[in-house]
Amino acid sequence: MTTEPAIERDIDRDAVLHAVSSAVLAVTRHLSVREVLQVIVRSARTLLGARYAALGVPDDDGSFAEFVAEGVSDKQWDAIGPLPRQHGMLAAMLQEAAPVRLPDIREDPRFEWWPAAHPVLKDFIGVPIRDADEVLGIIFLSNKRAPGGFTRADEDLLTLFAAHAAIALTNARLYERGRELTIVEERNRMARELHDAVTQKLFSLRLTAQAAASLVTSDPQRAMTEIERVQRLAGEALAELRAVIVELRPAELDRHGLAETLRKHTALLDRLYPVTLTFTSTPSFELDPATEVAVLRVAQEALHNALRHANASSIEVCLHTEGSRLTLEVRDDGDGFEVETPSTRGLGLLSMSDRAEAAGGSLLVSSEPGAGTTVRLEVAA
Repeated sequence: MTTEPAIERDIDRDAVLHAVSSAVLAVTRHLSVREVLQVIVRSARTLLGARYAALGVPDDDGSFAEFVAEGVSDKQWDAIGPLPRQHGMLAAMLQEAAPVRLPDIREDPRFEWWPAAHPVLKDFIGVPIRDADEVLGIIFLSNKRAPGGFTRADEDLLTLFAAHAAIALTNARLYERGRELTIVEERNRMARELHDAVTQKLFSLRLTAQAAASLVTSDPQRAMTEIERVQRLAGEALAELRAVIVELRPAELDRHGLAETLRKHTALLDRLYPVTLTFTSTPSFELDPATEVAVLRVAQEALHNALRHANASSIEVCLHTEGSRLTLEVRDDGDGFEVETPSTRGLGLLSMSDRAEAAGGSLLVSSEPGAGTTVRLEVAA
């Protein structure tokens, strides 16, 4: 009697558990909800060897608050159109909250239709992502690369992975809510500081200005002294205001994180301007809040310069990690310029350099006339 089949089954089981463990660890490294969703979908697609994978988080209006997919290009998404609604198989999965495994989704009575540009799906598997009785989302895959379609073992594996994904997704939501509460507390603290410091100086400034005005005729020398004090107080009040403003983080950063905020900003500009803007990012990096603000502001300044001055047809924004460094690159194919020419100093380069230096990073601007421009920022990740 041979034991080879049993040994092979043990090896397969160990390989599967290792794959699930690796995928779950990858998920738990991501703290923004959207990043968690992207890693869940990407990992599930790899684990089950599917061509297509998607995950939808339902909203209360019959659509999806978040919907991410793997295997569909940006061009295909543009052709497909808006996000899917909760209908057909998607609605059934949300309502029934049970696994679905089909040899051909098109033959199931719950299937309705898909847009003309939608990929043709055949063999199908989907499971709910649940937290107790609450369905957090649905994850589904289609068109298994190996012949024969999805198996019961695939269903068990996806169900196991969905259980771990529910924990990661719940943690991400709690983390985001915690960040929001922390920011509210921080803004309240800053409001108190603004009231205590700036309001007091403005009150003193007003009284001093009134005193100076009353002394202009009777004691011009003393009036000048009071006017000088007005100037000093005004400068201090301005410095206090600037300090508070610098501390303020854009609300989008606290809600979505740096990568998603930049993605949304780039997508918005892509719709507003007759220029093709694209954004790419590595899955995971951690920055302190001040550095996040600096990277975002440099990206926004670089994009502003490219859109206003470059006459570019395309602009690329890229965030990626190299060892312990995070790199931001904003590249355009526009007119370019002589970097060392004094007249180019008004293009926001000084502001970007100051932000890079304040964040402990470095900024390099590469450009030549007719060869486009690249703004490269490196900071510690």
